[in-house]
Amino acid sequence: VQLQASGGGLVQDGGFLRLSCAASGPPFSSYYMGWFRQAPGKEREFVSTISRNGVIKKHADSVKGRFTISRNNAMNTVYLQMNSLKPEDTAVYYCAAGKVSASYGTGSGSYDYWGQGTLVTVSS
Repeated sequence: VQLQASGGGLVQDGGFLRLSCAASGPPFSSYYMGWFRQAPGKEREFVSTISRNGVIKKHADSVKGRFTISRNNAMNTVYLQMNSLKPEDTAVYYCAAGKVSASYGTGSGSYDYWGQGTLVTVSS
């Protein structure tokens, strides 16, 4: 599967953005999906994950209550709605798809395919 992330940009502290990740290839609904991010000089970290049917959603504590992951299987797209953005949210955001027999994944090792990343910059 190929993943194309979009929606990043420059936003002020307290602002919002919506990231999208469009998938092409095998049936999108056969993958659980996730978002990760990597800030300059830091390791890639888990942000959010969603199960194949969209029922199970998990978010990192650092974004809980501010970010929401969702998916539209008919559109082969997963979204990340990011509200109340903070400067510490500045990072390259990556979407990922996993196909192992799990409902969702919070570790980068549980994903098989990665998008190219989209840069989110939050100014103070």
